[in-house]
Amino acid sequence: MFDDPNALAFLRTQGRKARWITSVCTGSFTLAAAGLLTGYRATSHWASLQMLEHFGVHPTPERVVRDRNRITGAWVTSGIDFAFTLAAELFGDDEARRIQLAIEYDPEPPFDHGSPCKADPEEVKSIVAATENLRMAQVRRSSSALADAQHLSGLARFT
Repeated sequence: MFDDPNALAFLRTQGRKARWITSVCTGSFTLAAAGLLTGYRATSHWASLQMLEHFGVHPTPERVVRDRNRITGAWVTSGIDFAFTLAAELFGDDEARRIQLAIEYDPEPPFDHGSPCKADPEEVKSIVAATENLRMAQVRRSSSALADAQHLSGLARFT
């Protein structure tokens, strides 16, 4: 989706009037390709995180990152933390706590291996390399298209 010009134009239009601009996992790349995270701190899945730099984003290795009206969640399980963060913003901490209790969110993972800082460094490198092989060409195309659009937009303001 982050190389679909119609979807990106739609996101830019919606982003101009949105109270919150949010994403979880690699959805941050779609927001970045639309220019909605340029100059902001954001997160994504750890194996893709550094590629956000190609869009002028400040990659931040945290589960949930809030920068002004942008909130991004790192990956699938942090999406739940992201949801509580947004619920607290919209409805207050007490309501977010009630939701946490209602869904019985009290994780106890069977392994303590769910973060790159806890995993074998060679395994981490291997996963990052595989992710870059899978995604880097599309990231480069999309970030180049964004740079072109931003350049043209800047020129249009001065004519």
